[in-house]
Amino acid sequence: MTFSNTGSVLATLTQVNFMGALTSRVKSLPVPELVCLLDFITAEFQQFIRAMDLINNEALESLLEQLLDAFTVKIGQILQADRTTIFLVDSNKNQLWHKTVDALGEDLEVRLPMDAGILGYVATTGKSINVAEARSHEHFNSEVDEPPGYQIETMLCMPIFSSKSQHEPVAVVRLLNKAGNVSFSEEDEQQFQAFADSIGIILESCQSFYVVARNQRGVAALLRATTTLGQSLDLETTLRSVMDQARDLMQADRSTLFLLNRETNELWTKIAKADDKTMVEIRIPANKGIAGYVASTGQPLNITDAYDDPRFDPSTDQKTGYRTRTVLCMPVHNAKGELIGVTQLINKNQGTFTPSDEEFLRAFNSQAGMALQNSQLFQNVMVEKQYQKDMLQSLSDAVISTDLQGRVVTINEAALELLGCPVNQAKSKHNPQIWEDKLVNRYVWEVVPIENLQFRLEDSLNHAARHYVPEQSLTVGLLVEKTLNSQQQQQQQQEEEEEESYILAVPDRIDPNLYYAWGENSAWTEEVALAELANAQSLFALRNSALYHPYCPLPIPASRIKVIERSLNLTVNPLINPEGGVRGGLVVLEDISREKRMKNTMYRYLTPGVVDKVMALGEGALMVGERKEVTILFSDIRGYTTLTENLGASDVVSLLNEYFETMVEAVFHYEGTLDKFIGDALMAVFGAPLPLNPPESHGWMAIQSALDMRRRLKEFNDSRPGADPFRFGIGISSGEVVSGNIGSQKRMDYTVIGDAVNLSSRLEQLTKEYGCDIILSEFTYSLCPEGIWVRELDKVRVKGKNQPVGIYELLQNSSEPIDGETVRFLELYSNGRDAYIARNFQQAISYFEAALAMRPSDRPVEVHIERSLSYLEIPPPEDWDGVHTMTRK
Repeated sequence: MTFSNTGSVLATLTQVNFMGALTSRVKSLPVPELVCLLDFITAEFQQFIRAMDLINNEALESLLEQLLDAFTVKIGQILQADRTTIFLVDSNKNQLWHKTVDALGEDLEVRLPMDAGILGYVATTGKSINVAEARSHEHFNSEVDEPPGYQIETMLCMPIFSSKSQHEPVAVVRLLNKAGNVSFSEEDEQQFQAFADSIGIILESCQSFYVVARNQRGVAALLRATTTLGQSLDLETTLRSVMDQARDLMQADRSTLFLLNRETNELWTKIAKADDKTMVEIRIPANKGIAGYVASTGQPLNITDAYDDPRFDPSTDQKTGYRTRTVLCMPVHNAKGELIGVTQLINKNQGTFTPSDEEFLRAFNSQAGMALQNSQLFQNVMVEKQYQKDMLQSLSDAVISTDLQGRVVTINEAALELLGCPVNQAKSKHNPQIWEDKLVNRYVWEVVPIENLQFRLEDSLNHAARHYVPEQSLTVGLLVEKTLNSQQQQQQQQEEEEEESYILAVPDRIDPNLYYAWGENSAWTEEVALAELANAQSLFALRNSALYHPYCPLPIPASRIKVIERSLNLTVNPLINPEGGVRGGLVVLEDISREKRMKNTMYRYLTPGVVDKVMALGEGALMVGERKEVTILFSDIRGYTTLTENLGASDVVSLLNEYFETMVEAVFHYEGTLDKFIGDALMAVFGAPLPLNPPESHGWMAIQSALDMRRRLKEFNDSRPGADPFRFGIGISSGEVVSGNIGSQKRMDYTVIGDAVNLSSRLEQLTKEYGCDIILSEFTYSLCPEGIWVRELDKVRVKGKNQPVGIYELLQNSSEPIDGETVRFLELYSNGRDAYIARNFQQAISYFEAALAMRPSDRPVEVHIERSLSYLEIPPPEDWDGVHTMTRK
């Protein structure tokens, strides 16, 4: 076996037929030859090391550009060309490309198709072209072959081949306009061929080095990205990490990760604002633009010129001045293969995005998909946890969950409040958190002293038993202490503002006159007890008493305790895991004390917010009669008998309950008070028992409630297709009333009485006469004339009243647009009313008939026409003021 020369030893050994030859060779080598062989191998390894250093050198990327610049200048100098360009072949994209500098001095990459012009012919065939008149050549293409603003005469275009094949050019050299206005000669071609092969090997080597270096750095960056992506479960952090890592990995100027929201069919992402801290959300349709195309088709896009792609929207570039050139956009899938997002990279730093970039981004996206899926799952878990916590806190009943030993895991605010914790007091704002910290991990029966609670909970935990025990008694106490925090101590000279600290005190099981803070009556040392004692004399007295135990905390006498007694219903249930086993317990305490019962009664006709305010004023807040300015709303179902005559009694009740449920919601939504139900009618008050904010808004709130009832009625009717639709009439008036609890000692109801109540009831009846659904009195209309569209119906004297009142039909809020036809109709009607009041009945009839032509079934118009015709036959008296007197209720 022989080795030809230095630099080929390792290459020879890697050939299959030489495997193992080195071992047999060195066995018989004398020492000098062995040293020589080692020198050969060492020299080769040193070359490999230098090559690896070159690959790892960040300047490698600019090496190819420097070589191209140098070769271009020298070739043009040797062959005396006016302009010389070396185009590299990008076989993946079937393009020729080179770099130049634009007018602003910025690098510009020029890409040309490899199947057009003389350049394309040379690149695809490997044949040289030497022409004296380039424009007349059959393959000449001015868009490809002639630089912008340059006049071509002579051209020499020659290929540079790969060392592996003489049929695959790696570059094309274009020389234009030989000096002296002469043509390029065969000697020029031969002179170029003398160094063309060497240039080809150099260019091919540089590109190979570049690909290897790119792949090596890509693998390292992918490894870093994979490691980083697994370090956070926060979705926002993961989004930012994915974008940063993708940009660095692909050497792009910008990167964006869009996540797919299937419910809204949108792509969304979060990007940092100028401060690089605040994240803002961006949403785009999932079928628009480049990202939308990839999201909707699942196909990647590698775009070399964004402005040539019809899917690209340049409006953002136009606003920001940024120039988008190259785009690589690829889908992101989760572990199940479902598309969850799209990564979009913009403007590769060097050249365009390559198939290698696509492979790296595909590998990166697979890692990013798993990281995002984990983040989304974690976010969903956190949202669900917060949802459960919010739901727990929103419950009005006290709820305590426990582990399998009966220790408290969660406790809601209602439970803290039931035990006496002030959850909404400014001076004790830190107490709920303190209480929760103190009670969590404690046995629930130690802090909630209900008879047999421990037995029932342990039975539930051990045997999945369920217990419901009504009317249980709970007695706990509060120990109130006042402390000054450090900031308050500094301001103590100016103001003495103290914070109250509330401590739960649980009664001793034997002696009800003694309490223990937090129910901690075991496992205390004597030292702790001494530290808690206020004075030594009390300790001496305690030690000499039969109650003293050296390992028990000090009891607190009942005289220092604010005792709280509750009456409640107790429910104990097991918490079951998905496998059917018990995972914990749930203790629910329903407060049925007098305060609770009173609230529940008031909730039937007051909103919860009003109830809380009334309760804060004390039990007598509703007992005292008061004069108030309020607005009254009466609502009644039209044709109730006809609607229900074919229904059974239970169906009638069910239907009415469904109807009133939504109507009462409209009242409560605008802070109204449900006064009473009167058969199929309801009465609501706005502005009592407590004034609204601002107080004069009671009229506006009543009107908004009526408009909401109109909307809800339509939804109610739409939910009953095929059934006869409900219709109602609503009367609204404002004025002074007397409010309070009225009735006997055994049965009382909160209500209001006064002329405004009676007038509202009459107006509700007038809706039948005028064919309207909502009528306002002038008193209500005057409270908010600018906020609503109305039509003046009439001036009437309702039965039982001498004073006339203006009445108006409520059309809609003035903030809502009104169509031109309606405006024209209202103008005709208003002109008719003016003529009618002026006793010009013939003119009034003309206007009303024109209005009736627009709305043939409008009842107010018909009423005025009938009256006008009657007054033409029998004119009204001279003192007639246009007021119509109603003869029936």
